[in-house]
Amino acid sequence: MTNLASEIKEFGQLVLVLQGGGALGAYQAGVYQAFHEAGLEPDWVIGTSIGAINASVIVGNPREARMAKLREFWKRVEHANFLHAPYFPFFGALLRNSFTISAGVPSFFRPNLAAFVSPHAPLGADQAGYYSVEPLKDTMRDLIDFGRINAGPMRLTVGACDVQTSEMRYFDSREERLTFDHILASGALPPAFPAVRIDGRLYWDGGVLSNTPVEAVFDDARRRSGIVFVVHLWNPHGSEPRTIWEVMNRQKDLQYSSRAGTHIRRQRQLHYLRHVIAELSRKLPEETRRDPEVERLAQHGCLTRMHVVRLLAPQLNNEDHTKDIDFSADGIRSRWEAGYRHMQATLERAPWRETFDPIEGFILHETRGDTALLSPTN
Repeated sequence: MTNLASEIKEFGQLVLVLQGGGALGAYQAGVYQAFHEAGLEPDWVIGTSIGAINASVIVGNPREARMAKLREFWKRVEHANFLHAPYFPFFGALLRNSFTISAGVPSFFRPNLAAFVSPHAPLGADQAGYYSVEPLKDTMRDLIDFGRINAGPMRLTVGACDVQTSEMRYFDSREERLTFDHILASGALPPAFPAVRIDGRLYWDGGVLSNTPVEAVFDDARRRSGIVFVVHLWNPHGSEPRTIWEVMNRQKDLQYSSRAGTHIRRQRQLHYLRHVIAELSRKLPEETRRDPEVERLAQHGCLTRMHVVRLLAPQLNNEDHTKDIDFSADGIRSRWEAGYRHMQATLERAPWRETFDPIEGFILHETRGDTALLSPTN
C-alpha cells in the first residue's frame, strides 16, 4: 500500500461518486486512472447514468483489469475517425452530432425506428424511447462481472428515478443483487431511452431528479467517517452567456448540476447538528443519559467526520450544449486527459490535510479542473 493510500485509510472509508453526463464521462475515467495509479482502492463507488456505467466497470473487475476494461468501453463507444474535421471544428461537431442522432453510438445505443414514426405511436412503457440500448447490454456482458459486484468487497450504488412516484431510488449491492437492468435504469434518460422495469416498477435515469448522487453517502443508515471524492461533469460555476449558443450551454450545465451545491449545504448543516447533539449528550450527567427518552434523542447524534472533495470539470475548448453526445476520439481523449490531470493535482494538494473546525462533521474541499489544466503533467 502506498503512503497516500495508508494516509487516506486513516480517515475511514474511501468513496467515489460519479455524476451523469453522457460522453463527458470520459473525464471520470481519467480521474479514476490517476486514482488507480496512486494505489487508491475505493470501498464504495456510487454513480448515476454514465457514472453508473463507469462505476460498474470499476467495481465489476479485479484491480489489475480495471483500466483495460475502462479503456475498452470508451474505445467501443468512440465515433469513427472519418467524422473528425480538425480544420472546421463547428462543421465537425455538427457532423458528429448528426451522426449520433441518426445512427446512434457504437456498442451503446441504436435508433428505435418505430419511435420516429410518430410521437403518438403505442410503443409500450418498456419501449417508449427514441433509441434501443441493446448494444450496451452486449457491451456490459463483455466488460462487467456482476458476480464480482454482488460478492466482492467493494460496494456499488446506482441511482434511478421511479417513473410513477417521482422518487429517487438507490440500488445498492450491499442490500440487493444488482443486474444489468439496474445499470440500464440508472442511464435511461427520457425521451432518448425507454424506462427499465425492475420488480414491476419503471425507472428512468437518476439524473432526472438528482444527477449528483452524493446524498446516498450522507443518508446512509450506517454512516462512516471517510473521504468522499465527488466528480462533477456539469460545472455549477460559469461566466455570463452572451449568445443564444452560450445560453443553451450554460442552461444545460445548471440543469444537470442538479442543485448539488444546495444539497451539500443542507447535508453540511444536518451533519453539524448531529455533531452538536452528540457533544451535548456527552456533557449530560450519567444518570440523565440513561433516561430512555434522552437515549432516544441522543441517537440522532453522530460523530462521524466526512471530508468531501468536489472535482469540478473544466469547460474545454469549443464545447457547447451538445458536449454530452460528443463521442469523438478527440473529445474522449481530451476529457480523459483533463480528468487525469485534475485528480493528480488534487491528490498532490491533499486538501484533507488542511485545518478545520473540530465541531464540523462535514468538511468541504472544492477543486476546479481549469486550474489543474494549467499545471504540466508528470
